[in-house]
Amino acid sequence: MLSQDHVRFAAVGDLHVTKSSTGALRGFFQQASEAADALLLCGDLTDYGLADEARVLADELAAASVPIVAVLGNHDYESDAQQEVCRILTDAGVHVLDGEACEIHGVGIAGAKGFAGGYGRGTLGPWGERSIKQFVNEAIQEAFKLESALAKLRTPERIALLHYSPIAGTVQGEPVEIFPFLGTSRLEEPLIRYPVTAVLHGHAHRGTPQGQTVNGTPVYNVAMPLLRTAYPDKPPFRLIEVPRSRPAQAAPVTSTASA
Repeated sequence: MLSQDHVRFAAVGDLHVTKSSTGALRGFFQQASEAADALLLCGDLTDYGLADEARVLADELAAASVPIVAVLGNHDYESDAQQEVCRILTDAGVHVLDGEACEIHGVGIAGAKGFAGGYGRGTLGPWGERSIKQFVNEAIQEAFKLESALAKLRTPERIALLHYSPIAGTVQGEPVEIFPFLGTSRLEEPLIRYPVTAVLHGHAHRGTPQGQTVNGTPVYNVAMPLLRTAYPDKPPFRLIEVPRSRPAQAAPVTSTASA
């Protein structure tokens, strides 16, 4: 039953559904639905970005009895069929966001995939070869998508949904050599201009479950492989409780690994 005081979101990413995943996630989605008021999926929903994989996921998601919001991840783009993957999931009732926003139980959700590029002083700049400029431009365009989605929200409580990480803190634990490919500080900039209640992402399977932006917003890495390792005695989703309404200086959002 929906609480009068808060909205509960079950968040997870990096499901990597394959054509042989039939039946493997139905119990998980049902459990998440029983623990939360909505389900948030942070990309890499499929393993190779195939339509057949998306159909399997859509069938598995039928076990969920709550609203579902998702962004795609890099794996969902692998076969250049991301539009078909999006269509299949949308037809199954999933709100797939790509620079858009939606509202679930009075909480605004802004979603974008994000992109790579590095963090802080190590952020790649648009200088030199055309291919480098194109790479950086992709990161800039994804940051614009996130900013556009955030700017549309008018709700007191807001969640940013990403696949790539906007901070280095939640990719700690991965080999330092691959940090630039796990996200970029360019995604943090819109979160400073348009503050949110919480940020959710996946992608970094061996990262750190929680960090924060420079302005103190909690950031949660909800990659399923990480949650399985970090919290082996709990279901691999992060439960985020967002107050239905609160004063500007009220206590921050609370979170547990699962219900």
